[in-house]
Amino acid sequence: MFARSPAIVLDSYSRRRTRRGLPRWLLLVLTGMLVGAGAVIGVQERWLPPRLSADASSRLTSAYEAADRERTQLRLQREDIARRLQQANDEVAALKQADAVQQRTLATLRDDVATLVDALPPDPRAGVVQLRAARFKVEGRQLAWDIVLTRERGGDRPWKGVLQLVLNGTAAGNDASTVKLDPVALSLGRHGSVRGSQPLPAGFQPQQATVQVLDRPQGQVLGLRVWNLR
Repeated sequence: MFARSPAIVLDSYSRRRTRRGLPRWLLLVLTGMLVGAGAVIGVQERWLPPRLSADASSRLTSAYEAADRERTQLRLQREDIARRLQQANDEVAALKQADAVQQRTLATLRDDVATLVDALPPDPRAGVVQLRAARFKVEGRQLAWDIVLTRERGGDRPWKGVLQLVLNGTAAGNDASTVKLDPVALSLGRHGSVRGSQPLPAGFQPQQATVQVLDRPQGQVLGLRVWNLR
């Protein structure tokens, strides 16, 4: 009973060494990464467009840069066209304004002319077309004239007729002579003037001018007046 118990020897090298492996969570992460990378590669190879080669990528880059330059050029052209269009619109607006001013000026001048014409002495014959004033000038063998006419009826609507001049005077040797000039086409509103000139026969000296207004050549006389030439 009191016998000594056998000694127990402890040997540190007798323990079984435990193997250290990778943690389980790390294995799961690595496995997930490998599976994800494989899935990405598989999707890219199967469904996505094929990857470009270096040469194709260079051509694509060059094409993009060229398109970008062309887009910039088109934008500059559009801005230039817009600027020119704005300038043209400004010029048109200025022309319209100038035209409006000119129209007002013309209206004022027409009123002034109408006032002056109304102030002229009346035609003694008071025909359908009245010859209110006339000025004649002989220059060499040319007779120039400036005749003012008015029309009471018809308003400002143009009326077309013929102006006929018959000249009385002397020819060579002081013989009395009559010269009938070529008829002149006439377009007359409420009032107007006729200017013109025609050659005279050689040696003829006009002394009196009879002005006739006809509805047509050799037609009805609508106005007539005689002026002595100085």
